[in-house]
Amino acid sequence: MLGFPNRGLVVGVMVVLAGLVAGCGGGSSQSMHTTGAVAGTKKSSATPSAMFSTAKLTGVGTVLVDERGRTVYILTTGGHTNVPCTDSSGCTKLWPDLPLSSGTSKAKAGTGIEASLLGTRKLSDGETYPTYNGWLMYEYTGDSASGQSNGQGIKSFGGTWYVLNPSGQPVKSGGSSNSGGGGGY
Repeated sequence: MLGFPNRGLVVGVMVVLAGLVAGCGGGSSQSMHTTGAVAGTKKSSATPSAMFSTAKLTGVGTVLVDERGRTVYILTTGGHTNVPCTDSSGCTKLWPDLPLSSGTSKAKAGTGIEASLLGTRKLSDGETYPTYNGWLMYEYTGDSASGQSNGQGIKSFGGTWYVLNPSGQPVKSGGSSNSGGGGGY
C-alpha cells in the first residue's frame, strides 16, 4: 500500500492534515459547548442510530457499535470528557455525530449493552444525542464497514479518540499509533 509500512500512521497523518486545513481560518470567537454542539450550526451527522450493541473487534476487544454495526468513538483529553466535536472546527466531517432519529426519545440497548448506561443529551442545535456512561458517541469516516476500528487512538481535534467497552470505559489499547500533533484547533 503506497510503500508505507504503517497504515494507521498514514490514516492519522491524513486526519491531522485535514484538521490543520480546517483550522487555518484564524481565531474564532464562536462559543463552543463541551457537549459537542455549537449554537446555530447544523450538525454533519452519520445515519441516526437508536440501538447500540457490542461486537468483538480484532485488536481492541468487545466494543460498542451502532445499529449498522459501525464502531462508535468518544473524544477525550486528559481528565476532560466530551471534548467538543463541531462542524465549525471540521471535526464532524471526519467524526460524524449520531443524533437520535426524529421522534425517538431514547436509544435502545442491544446485545451486550448495559441499558442503565444509555442516556441522552439534548444539545443547543435542538437535536437529541445518545450517550453511553455519559459519553457522546461518534463514528469515524475512516471506517468503511462494520468490524473496523481505524479511528482508535487517533489524536486530533484537541484530544484522543477511543472506542468504548461494554462498561462504558474508553479502551486505550490497540489501534493507531499516530501522535500527529493534535490537529483541529
